[in-house]
Amino acid sequence: MTKFLLAIHVLAAIVAIGPVTVAASMFPPAARHALADPHDEHALAIVRNLSRICRIYAVVGVVVPVFGLGVALNMDVLGDTWLIVSIVLTALAAAVLALLVLPRQDALLTTIATTEPAPAPTPGHTAEPVLATATEPTRTPPLTPTPPAQPSAAHRATVRLAMFTGIFNLLWATVTVLMIVRPGSTTGA
Repeated sequence: MTKFLLAIHVLAAIVAIGPVTVAASMFPPAARHALADPHDEHALAIVRNLSRICRIYAVVGVVVPVFGLGVALNMDVLGDTWLIVSIVLTALAAAVLALLVLPRQDALLTTIATTEPAPAPTPGHTAEPVLATATEPTRTPPLTPTPPAQPSAAHRATVRLAMFTGIFNLLWATVTVLMIVRPGSTTGA
């Protein structure tokens, strides 16, 4: 029975947690692309699909700790430090996903869907500087440093989302290593 539970636990981790980590990592750059061109329906569809993948597989991912606890009960390792740390890190990863990643994805989706593109220049108006003619003296404008453009609030939101996604992925990577290494294990693994 332990081998069956372990097989389901590992398969569920691969099938459920893998897509969440990949889709969540792809979301911030896809959102930046969609924000850059609000009328790009393809970019918006990609962002929506990545968010949907995160939500659906996060729900499916509940199977991972459920079967993991079944394996731990059968192996009689519930009191082992590596397992307790793994459980705490798994709960922390779930909290990061549910409280920090998914809500920010929703907020960015709303922002992308309601963003208007920058207005096009009016006909007859050019943004290029007018050059002096031969009859006018050429004046050199004073050299003043141009301040760097500040990133928009939406861009900053994608950066924060990428940070939280990285934390989520790091937590899952740590849990995976703990499951493989199992410090103090008597199995020699």
